Amino acid sequence: MKPTQSATPPLWVPFFLGLGILSFGFSPIFVRWAGETDPYFLAAGRLGIAWALLLPFWLRQGISLPKLKREKGVEPWAILLSGALLGAHLVLFISSIQFTSVASATVLVTMHPILFIVLESVIFKHQFSWRVWVGVCTALSGTLLLTIGSEGDVLALNDGQPLLGNGLAFSAAILFAFYFLIGRSVRQKSSWLDYVFYVYGAAFLTATILFMLLAESHSGFGGTAWLMVVLLAVGPTIIGHGSLNFAVRYYSATALSTLILAEAVLATLLAYFLFQEIPSALTVGGMVVIMGGISLTWSTRSST
Repeated sequence: MKPTQSATPPLWVPFFLGLGILSFGFSPIFVRWAGETDPYFLAAGRLGIAWALLLPFWLRQGISLPKLKREKGVEPWAILLSGALLGAHLVLFISSIQFTSVASATVLVTMHPILFIVLESVIFKHQFSWRVWVGVCTALSGTLLLTIGSEGDVLALNDGQPLLGNGLAFSAAILFAFYFLIGRSVRQKSSWLDYVFYVYGAAFLTATILFMLLAESHSGFGGTAWLMVVLLAVGPTIIGHGSLNFAVRYYSATALSTLILAEAVLATLLAYFLFQEIPSALTVGGMVVIMGGISLTWSTRSST
């Protein structure tokens, strides 16, 4: 896939991106392992730990928001808004997994590629070939098949409320789209460390406010919950979102968002082995279609 800028990505970027997508597949698994732990705590905790892990590196190399604006032309409000959207996105996504199946939540939260390709074509004037459009639509049709095929998984959940869970997951997808589009613009001007440090900080603040206002309990979380928070911070947050925020400087948001659809396939496979959520034939067919659409999208160069 042709990068969005003239710069050529370092050779390790695809490897880092691959690890990021793999870590996303584990995200709903870690949430499910956390049991009935408050979703606001999981979201705020993972962001707080991720931000704290980045702090020592930022203290050595980072620059302040006023200096970013003065020297790089980066608007502080854009970074902070991006972080607030990320925080709200994670709260909604983690909440959704408590009401619907891993497959359904993961599929619906990744329903943003078609929005990206339209916005990049209209706003950023990217000219995508017909193969990219076909690849995106093919991958999305696969997610719909996977969603239909996974409806039976919801019946196995205790007190499952699939309509509520699916609505939360889809809302999370919308927030992710705007978070990533803002990040695409900001990342062209700022370093990776400065961007993710401020974004995770704003996201942590947003999730913490929601936690304090809406959580039923603010204490008493067990060791398993804290372990899952740490795993979510290191894996999906730093490696997962970190890899996307680095790669978006070189690849289009459309290409990256289509690649994210592999998360649904990975999460469904992991749920099968770990939770015995047996995928139906339709679900398996959807997974094959998703991977085919991703392959078509990434095998085609698009002009910028």
